[in-house]
Amino acid sequence: MNVPFWLWLVTVVGLTAIICADFHLISRNPRDPSLKECTAWIACYVTLAVLFGLALFATAGARYGGEFFAGWITEYSLSVDNLFVFVIIMASFAVPKEYRQKVLSIGIVIALLMRGLFIMVGYGAITKFEWLFYVFGAFLIYTAWKLVAHKDDEEDEFKENAMLRVAKKFLPATDKYEGARITTKIDGRRMVTPMLIVMVAIGTTDLLFALDSIPAIFGLTKEPYLVFTANAFALMGLRQLFFLIGGLLDRLVYLSVGLAVVLGFIGLKLVLEALHHDGVEWALEIPILVSLGIIVGTLAVTTVASLVKVKRDRDKKLDRMDADARPAVEPTE
Repeated sequence: MNVPFWLWLVTVVGLTAIICADFHLISRNPRDPSLKECTAWIACYVTLAVLFGLALFATAGARYGGEFFAGWITEYSLSVDNLFVFVIIMASFAVPKEYRQKVLSIGIVIALLMRGLFIMVGYGAITKFEWLFYVFGAFLIYTAWKLVAHKDDEEDEFKENAMLRVAKKFLPATDKYEGARITTKIDGRRMVTPMLIVMVAIGTTDLLFALDSIPAIFGLTKEPYLVFTANAFALMGLRQLFFLIGGLLDRLVYLSVGLAVVLGFIGLKLVLEALHHDGVEWALEIPILVSLGIIVGTLAVTTVASLVKVKRDRDKKLDRMDADARPAVEPTE
């Protein structure tokens, strides 16, 4: 896929303009957003991503359009799982409700910049060392197995990473929030507020998740332009998704299983493609449209199964409550 410099420039400028406009609206009126507002923003971002993918179908062909959609859907789904940890980070740092949007927005911008660097490094590595596809594939299969076999409690998922520890050690910080400000002056000394620390926590923690998601999307497309745009569109709607489904995360009880299937499939796809490239005749190349169908189908089944299970469990609980409320012996006339 030959992407000219001007297209890269237009894409980066366009995405930056959207993020800046979003951030300006948040800064002007900090608050806890309503369900209606979050739904409207997510619909807008999803529409932009779909239009972008359709434009790729029209200009670059079905292969690249399909690769973008497969990558975007995979990254978006993995981002939903990240929200569990974001909820814990917000609670750990006791972020005031009216400022959670700003924290998420800046944290996501940090994550996007760091992912861009990660993508460049990853692309440079796989072009020079093709054997890395075996490593990526094995890593994704291992991650899939770990998701199913070792489902850690969410409270243990957030651990301070090295960058966050360094920030807390070397940046003089106050104990209290100063509105939405990230720095303040106390006795003439410039200090950072917990707002900056939590932004670093969100951004750097997301980068740790990229250790799974970046190899996953490289298993679907080798084009850095598609890898970057799929990640950008997935991250842009993450803030609104946090508020929209924050209360629904507990209902997605099979999400880890669905993501494990997706990651395992992509890992297997990577290994098969590497074997095919090395001349192994029985190793098949899985078409991108087949991959897209498997990813979408798996996530759809996972979501429906989760909602059905939650409804059944709730009905059983209500039945038990009704049974406990009934008198042991019916009164006689």
